[in-house]
Formats: sequence, structure tokens, C-alpha cells
Amino acid sequence: MFTFTINSIAPILTTSEHTVLEAMESAGLQAEYHCRDGHCGACRCELVNGEIEETGFKMAYTSANEILPCISKAKSNLVLSKVNYQIKAKSA
Repeated sequence: MFTFTINSIAPILTTSEHTVLEAMESAGLQAEYHCRDGHCGACRCELVNGEIEETGFKMAYTSANEILPCISKAKSNLVLSKVNYQIKAKSA
């Protein structure tokens, strides 16, 4: 089990079986994305620290320190920044 921190908020738990995007959704965060397969780049963010494994073919452009959470799985604890997200509204 790994933890990752996004935009300096509390750590989120994840496993190597889930993508970073899936872990954010499980934690109640609604990250910006459009494709879930590395094509659009909408979920692009900065990897400050840690190691990831890309599970798909990345078609969207990323800089050297950027990742696509939709196709990235944690291989260590992560620190991410510049993540665009909203907190999911709780249903009644």
C-alpha cells in the first residue's frame, strides 16, 4: 500500500492495482479527465516525488516531470502538484 499527496492536502491511500486517478476518485476527489487512456492529457499533473508505472501508451504530451494519473500506478509513495480536481458532492 502506498500514499500520495496532491497539492499539499492530506495523504490518500492507494495500491499498485489502481491508477492514481482511480485512487483520487475513491478518496472523494473528482479529478479533471476526459479519456482515461492517456490520449487527451486533461489529467496531466506534476510528479514532485516518487515513482510510477505507466499502464498504457501515452499519446498526450507531457514534460519530463509530468504524469498522466489515468494511466499511472504508484510504485512508491507519491507527491503530486498542479492537480486539477474538485471534491465530489455527497449524495443524500
